[in-house]
Amino acid sequence: MESLKGKTVFITGTTSGIGKSSAYAFAKQGANLVICARRLNLLNEIADDIRQKFGVKVYAFSLDISKRADVTKAVASLPEEFKKIDILINNAGLGRGLNKFYEDNPDGWDEVIDTNVKGLLNVTYVILNSMIERKGGHIINIGSIAGREAYPKGAVYCASKHAVDAITRSIRMDTIDKNILVSTIDAGLVETGFSKVRFYGDEEKAKNVYKGLTPLTGDDVADAIVFCATRPPHVNIAEITLLAARQASATISYREESK
Repeated sequence: MESLKGKTVFITGTTSGIGKSSAYAFAKQGANLVICARRLNLLNEIADDIRQKFGVKVYAFSLDISKRADVTKAVASLPEEFKKIDILINNAGLGRGLNKFYEDNPDGWDEVIDTNVKGLLNVTYVILNSMIERKGGHIINIGSIAGREAYPKGAVYCASKHAVDAITRSIRMDTIDKNILVSTIDAGLVETGFSKVRFYGDEEKAKNVYKGLTPLTGDDVADAIVFCATRPPHVNIAEITLLAARQASATISYREESK
């Protein structure tokens, strides 16, 4: 197991779910953190808690990753002790709506594509170039089983995650001679705030997504991310697919009927 102590990990979308779980998981291993999201108040609370519990260094700042100029400026403005990013976790992402394509609300498309695809590209481009200069680094993208199989009513979200898969594979080939590792974690049903966002705050619809089975948690996915990041230097975990125990694919799950 490769030690993470003293390494610097950059995590996007860190205020909840997989991103938040990852921050705690890496801090527990002694890694220092650069964490960003849009909600600075929540970020600061997480940063303070992590510092107190694990004694690691944490730099937290608000960032909209869909804005390339803001990303470039933010990374360039990192304090000197946080500039050397060893591991990038591209976690920020969302879905909007679950409708047949011809009944979908186009207003959500830009947000999904701008965050899931353009945002990932913006952050990766800036940080990868600095990794190449230092001749080392690891990029771990949080994809989805939606990037491996399309499903009904998910055309745009599935397209965005298929893009993440393609980007991951292509960058791995582009950097084969640069001592850069590139991985993707593709999970199925994970109970986070994802469904609440997807259904525009509708709590009942969000809960029904996980009804009748035990979904994965953000901590489960964070365990897989840390596993990827702690392999020996000659090992690259290219991809991990995680499913809930009662989930066989994006559309097939076994659900217990409530009594």
